[in-house]
Amino acid sequence: MADMTLMEKIVSLAKRRGFIFPGSEIYGGLAGTFDYGPLGVVLKENIERLWLQMFRDDRDDMQGIDAAILMNPKIWEASGHVAGFSDPLVECGKCKRRFRADHLEDTTKCPECGGALGEARQFNMMFKTHAGAAEDDSATVYLRPETAGGIFANYKNVVDSIHPKLPFGIAQIGKAFRNEIAPRDFIFRLRELSQMEVEYFIHPSEWEQAFEEWRKMMHLFAKAIGLPDTMVHELEVADGDRAHYSKRTIDFEFDYPFGRKELWGLAYRTDFDLSAHEKGSGVSQGYLDEETKEKFTPHVIEPSLGVDRTILAVLASAYREDELGDETRTYLALAPKIAPVKAMVSPLLKNKPELVEKARAVRAQLKKVHPAIAWDDNGNIGKRYRRQDEIGTPFCITIDFDTLGENPELKDTITLRHRDTGEQERLTISEAATRIRDAIQ
Repeated sequence: MADMTLMEKIVSLAKRRGFIFPGSEIYGGLAGTFDYGPLGVVLKENIERLWLQMFRDDRDDMQGIDAAILMNPKIWEASGHVAGFSDPLVECGKCKRRFRADHLEDTTKCPECGGALGEARQFNMMFKTHAGAAEDDSATVYLRPETAGGIFANYKNVVDSIHPKLPFGIAQIGKAFRNEIAPRDFIFRLRELSQMEVEYFIHPSEWEQAFEEWRKMMHLFAKAIGLPDTMVHELEVADGDRAHYSKRTIDFEFDYPFGRKELWGLAYRTDFDLSAHEKGSGVSQGYLDEETKEKFTPHVIEPSLGVDRTILAVLASAYREDELGDETRTYLALAPKIAPVKAMVSPLLKNKPELVEKARAVRAQLKKVHPAIAWDDNGNIGKRYRRQDEIGTPFCITIDFDTLGENPELKDTITLRHRDTGEQERLTISEAATRIRDAIQ
């Protein structure tokens, strides 16, 4: 069930605390664009870093690339994007607003003004531009609509330079651009987005096993970033609804505040892409098995994960409110691995130099565990806790007079507060370091 109040709270918190800002806001904004702020960019990097670790670096069968955004337009002709990367567009004859026909319950009446909608027509979502000084058709290039194109175009380069043994994959994180008719739902549907994609090349006979392996990996990643099992669902896409290149597709859907929508995708693309590029370029995309001497065109399993949709799912699942006395406490129950700040160190009083000096020494020691250890001495300790709660900091560490030895038995101990429960415990500095290290591993 849609909960737009929750969505409004998430959007408000994201801007207020420096996670996500509307794009070009001081000039009235630009639909379908958002900017990641100081905390948002770290959250994004943490999610991407974890994905790279799990999907590429921890495996022996993966390679990475970073392909150009602008590519020869023949790549997009061969892949079918020039002819078929489109959505049905309808326009209101009264207010002139445009909508995606497949997103409307009534395709005859404008949902904004009630005017009559025209006939649906196909609208290609690729952004066009020109390379070089000329602005004619010969200079037309496209902003890539997906990162997969750059992987397929470099498949032969990877094979010829690295000589990987099948099965192997190529992973990439990068920008993609889609001229959405109606971008909406915050960072869910954007015109400029980031993707985390793998193209995993296999022998045709091994596709089912590889498909299941990547299916499990995507569930493991969901768990690692803190998405509850109860909010992630699999949808087996029916024959008539799959992309033209896919023989099997599973959509991983998530219960967003505005309803259950697609989060990630897992597709068996057969040999469509390599065969299409072999035909379009005239360059062989075959693979020779050195042991069996069999030569064939590899098939492909594609786990595709949108970074922005992942971040929105993380924020939606982590948002919490609870009652503390007469006030409502808001916090983000972020998985410590991806939280932008791992811990905050604070002197109980900022006007006591001895407390401040000790607190800074403790922070310096904890930064050896992880660099994302914040400092906060602004306002009373309760307000500091609330600020850290809202940005999802798992631990708050307070340096008080007992730390300095007012109580000899507690000398060089600190108070460690847990974000989710508000519980506090007295630990030595080394024990606090261990708590943080264990939480983020």
